[in-house]
Amino acid sequence: MKPAPFEYCRAGSTAQAATLLRAGDLLAKVCGGSQSLAPMLNLRLVQVDRLVDVSGIESLRGFALTDHALRIGAAVTHARIEDGELPDVTRGLLPHVAAGIAYRAVRNRGTLGGSLAHADPAADWVSTMCLLGATMLLAGPEGERRVAVGDFLQGPFTTALRDDELLVAVEVPRLSAAARWSYRKVCRKPGEFAEAIAAVWVDPGQGIARAVMGSLDGVPQLADGEDTLAALKTAPGRARWLDDAGIEDAYEREMHAEMLRRALQDVNDVSAA
Repeated sequence: MKPAPFEYCRAGSTAQAATLLRAGDLLAKVCGGSQSLAPMLNLRLVQVDRLVDVSGIESLRGFALTDHALRIGAAVTHARIEDGELPDVTRGLLPHVAAGIAYRAVRNRGTLGGSLAHADPAADWVSTMCLLGATMLLAGPEGERRVAVGDFLQGPFTTALRDDELLVAVEVPRLSAAARWSYRKVCRKPGEFAEAIAAVWVDPGQGIARAVMGSLDGVPQLADGEDTLAALKTAPGRARWLDDAGIEDAYEREMHAEMLRRALQDVNDVSAA
């Protein structure tokens, strides 16, 4: 199939993009790498009146480093993160996650912002940014606003983005030198979306002990605090967390529980080394 007819506009700035998104009665969508949107358009699962291409906006392709965080432009590709073109403030977590997304051809075009704005529950960046407590920077006609990732992700394929806003950057906090992390997932075959995701971040220097369970029917499930992680190291504790996430299928429960067990064990092994 081919997409239904639409108007294509290439924005030269975030302000112009926001203006183009204010399309009145028209349905307008932002596109960057289009690795998710283009197939949906071709299958007519999504039909738009106007497509606003932001891939050429230079400010969305850069990054900035501060004492506490790395600001990553929304149009930065997975491949650039994988290849280490950005400062690594996560002690290898971001490059590791990027390298496991789909295939290299997809990573060459797919973008961090596009993945988060699409908000597929099985997408790697959705779970990763929840684990890190990242901040989303949104721009619209009224200027820029900051939204915590927990407030940004509102459900499957649903975010806090308004119709005339676009995601311009993501702020990722620095991990301390003592930080330990693990990221585990199950895919039926390499390159596919995950069927189960588990990620753990323990950072004694910042008082952080956190786990995320992703690739669910809704937003990722977050566990915070040393006591909570200690409970998840036990089979009954993991079972209770799966109950809280509403996972009833026995096969799915086993996948999520095993990924979580392995992720927690990874962090323990690093600590003991």
